[in-house]
Amino acid sequence: MPILQLGIPKGSLEESTIDMFRKAGYKITVNSRSYYPTIDDEEIECLLIRAQEMARYVEEGIMDVGLTGLDWIEENGANVVEVAELVYGKIGRNPLRWVVAVPEDSPIQSVQDLHGKRIATEAVNMTKRYLAKHGVEAQIEFSWGATEVKPPRLADAIVEITETGSSLRANHLRILDTVCVTTTRMIANKTAWQDSFKRSKIERLALLLQSVLAAEKRVGLMMNVKRQDIDRVVKILPALQNPTVSPLLDADWVALNTVVEERIVREIIPELLNAGAHGIIEYSLNKVVQ
Repeated sequence: MPILQLGIPKGSLEESTIDMFRKAGYKITVNSRSYYPTIDDEEIECLLIRAQEMARYVEEGIMDVGLTGLDWIEENGANVVEVAELVYGKIGRNPLRWVVAVPEDSPIQSVQDLHGKRIATEAVNMTKRYLAKHGVEAQIEFSWGATEVKPPRLADAIVEITETGSSLRANHLRILDTVCVTTTRMIANKTAWQDSFKRSKIERLALLLQSVLAAEKRVGLMMNVKRQDIDRVVKILPALQNPTVSPLLDADWVALNTVVEERIVREIIPELLNAGAHGIIEYSLNKVVQ
C-alpha cells in the first residue's frame, strides 16, 4: 500500500498544527518520547521535524510533504513545490516578520550603519542576502537561541522573528528594518508531486487545512423571516454568496441561512431584528470550503 510521508513541525508550531489537523478531520497523537506521531489514516505516516530543517528533508525526498515557514524555505534555498499558504502560528493568525533590531540607545539608525558590525541571527543566509542587497558588509554570527539578550555585549544588532515586537521591546530593542515577511507553507517534494496517489493525498490535505483556517473568523447565522421582509434582511448580510432561503410549513415564512465574519455579528444582529428577522441562531464552523 502506498504511504504519504508527512512532516509535522516540531516546536512552536507543533500544537497549533495538530489542532488544525484535528479540525480538518485527522487525529494525530503524539507520544512525548517519540518523534513518530500516529494518525488515523493508514495511508499517512508522520514524523516530527524542526521547521528550520523541514524544507531540506522535503527537497531530499525523505518527506513527501511538510509544513514550514517561507523563511526557512528561503534560508535553506530548498527546491520544493509550494502547495498552499496556511496563515497560522503558535498563537495568532498573522504573518510573522524577520526584523533587524538594535538596542534602544544604539547609534545605529539605518541599515548602512551596520557596516562592519556584528549581527547575531538564526537566519544566516537570509541575513547575508539582505545585507548584500543593501551593499553592507558585516560579521554575521549564527545564534543558537536567546538572540534578544545578545545586544549590546555580544552583538551590535540581531535579525530575529517577531509577530508583535513585544519580546524585542521587553529586551529594550528597537526595530530598524524588516528583512522579510513569512507565513507557513505546505510544501511537497517534486517527485512526490508527480505521483498521482501522493499528489491527490496532498491536495486533499491542503484543501481541508485551508478550509479550517477560512472558517476560524466566520460563523453561521440562521433565522426565520417573513417573505415580505426578505429583501430588507438580505441587504444587511455581507454573505460569502447569496444566503440560502428555504420554505417553512407556514407559506408566509422562510428560513434564511448564511455565513458572515464573526466580528460583524454584534453589529448586525440588532439591525436584523429591526428588519424583521426572528429566532436568530449563531453557530460555529469547522470548515469553509470555497
